[in-house]
Formats: sequence, structure tokens, C-alpha cells
Amino acid sequence: MDELLYKIALTQLPMVGDINAKKLIAYCGSCKAIFTNKKTQLMKVPGIGESIADAIISNFTVALKRAEEELLFIEKHKIEPIYFLNANYPNRLKHCLDSPVMLYHKGNTNFGNQKFIAVVGTRNATENGKRITEKFIADLSVYNPVIVSGLAYGIDICAHKAALKNNLQTVGVLAHGLDNLYPAQHKETAKQIIECGGLLTDYVSKTNPDRENFPSRNRIVAGMVDAVIVIEASSKGGALITADIANNYSRDVFAVPGRIDDIYSQGCNKLIKQNKAALIESAEDIAYICGWQQTKKQTKKQQQLFVELTTEEQIVVDILKEKIQLSIDNLSIETNFTMGKLSGILLNLEFKNTVKSMPGKVYSLAN
Repeated sequence: MDELLYKIALTQLPMVGDINAKKLIAYCGSCKAIFTNKKTQLMKVPGIGESIADAIISNFTVALKRAEEELLFIEKHKIEPIYFLNANYPNRLKHCLDSPVMLYHKGNTNFGNQKFIAVVGTRNATENGKRITEKFIADLSVYNPVIVSGLAYGIDICAHKAALKNNLQTVGVLAHGLDNLYPAQHKETAKQIIECGGLLTDYVSKTNPDRENFPSRNRIVAGMVDAVIVIEASSKGGALITADIANNYSRDVFAVPGRIDDIYSQGCNKLIKQNKAALIESAEDIAYICGWQQTKKQTKKQQQLFVELTTEEQIVVDILKEKIQLSIDNLSIETNFTMGKLSGILLNLEFKNTVKSMPGKVYSLAN
């Protein structure tokens, strides 16, 4: 907990930023060491001049106090703080130079999922744009991707709702702290997202959704995914910013073409014309470019099995996913189920072809 305090405090120092913060951590050895080093030591770090060193020393007390407040908020509201070197930090985002040092997550997102797709577009989505979004996500559901977007009006909220409708995990990336929700009209959808995915931000509580926060938020959307799909976009706006960031991160970018006189097709057509996005007409185009077809049949079967599991069966399956295989005795210890109850659960899971028994009363997930 002590080190977490310093990790959060580091993000509250003015003039530092995520890139310099990582340099400081690498040279000083830990976040706590940054706060105990002298000015002359800090200035030896590449990129840390006298002004930044002064800012660190003169603001560390205020930053630590703010971090203490945030720790209380995290504990009270069961927020998951994720440090950039943690194993549960989104793997794709970890490799981006300017990725956040700290993320704050509310929900149960499986960041180890093999497929993440961002679906973005205009806040003024047309009925056709909404229809295409819903169809693409429904057709992609056989590959079981996590759908990422910004919880904004228009294409964003349509993508989140389509993911929920198709039993897919979805992540809403916010441009403010987790003590608030913008726009407020999406509060009920956000509650559902927390149950089937999560809300994610690099902002501490009491951070308002200021205009400058949104382009910064978009680097998380672009960085944590395999590909970005732009459904509809005007010639300027957040969707094009996300697409540009994704290109800089070497992510695949896809765009849905439209008529040349449609204002909300101008952005997509521009991306395609400038070779910044691949033209797509269907979900199969996305799957082909991403190389997902070979996993389609297996994923569809696994998804269907997941939907049919009871809460107690899911507990057993989750443990076996982590442990690979366990004896019935060890499974009883891990689940806190009695031997009789566990035997019945395992039998049902065998009937569903979800687990298999091996010699010595050892169980593992079925292939």
C-alpha cells in the first residue's frame, strides 16, 4: 500500500507526465525513491532538467496528500488501481511509449483476452451508422472480442449496447475520474458495462470531463486494442484523432466508406483515401485482416458454454483456467465447496463437456 501511494502521487506531480515518469522510475528504482532523491540526483535523469526537478521537490507534499485521498476513494468504491508494470495492465497498451503510469478500473474486464477492438465514430450517428455498428458487433461476436469505446453519444454508446446485447465484454474509457459519469444519460448502460466488462480511466477522482482530456483519453482507446473501426466520422473530430493515434501505434485501422456528399462519411472516406485505414464492408473483412477465422468455431462453442454455466460452475471453471489442473481435494480447498457439493458440480460440468476427469481424481478444462 505504501508503494501504491507513491505510484499515485507520481502522477499528480506537475510537469512530469507519463514518459518522464517512466524515466524517473527506471533511473531511481521505484516511485518512492523519486520522492526521496535530491535535486542533483533527479537532474541526472535524461529529460529531467532543473525546472522539472524543482517542480518535483516543491510539490511532492501536495502530491502525496492527494494520493492519500485517492487511496481512500479506491478502497471505499472497490476500484482496481493498475500500475503500468503490473501483470494485469492491458498488454497492448503497455508497449506504448506514452501509456499511463496508472490506470483505474471498475468492473471485471479480462485484460488477458486475445482480441480487443475499438469501435468509434461521430456523436451524431445516423440510423444507418447505428445499424452498421450493431451488425458488425453481432457478426464479430463469434470471435469473442472485447469491444472498447468512449461511452460518448452516437457510435460509442451504440457499440457498448451492441456488445452487451451479444454477451461480449465491453470497456468504456473515460476522460474523467470514476466518481463521476459523463454523459450522465449513459449511467444505466455504464452499470451494465461494469457487470460485463468495465470502466477504465487514467484520471483520479474529482477530475472533470474537460475538453483537453478527451484527446488524451483516446490514446488509451487506440493503444489497448488490436484494431480501431471508424463507423462514421466528419472531417474533424475525436474519431479521427483516435485513428491517427492508432496508426502511430501501428494498430490496424478500418473505416466504413460512405457517399461523398454525406457529412458523416467524410472522415471515413478521408482515412481510406489517405491510406490511413482499410476499407471494410463486413465483419468478415475485419476477421480476415486480423487473422481470426481459425478460432471462430472454437470461440463460438466456448462462448455458448460460458452462457450456460451456473455461478458455482463458473467458479470451478475460473479456477481451472488459472491452475490448469487440480485434484478434487485441492479444488475443494480452492472453492470452499464441500466434497459432496463439488462432486455434483463437476459431474454437471462433465455432462456439458466443459471439464474432464483424469486418473487420480484430477480435473482440467476439456479441450
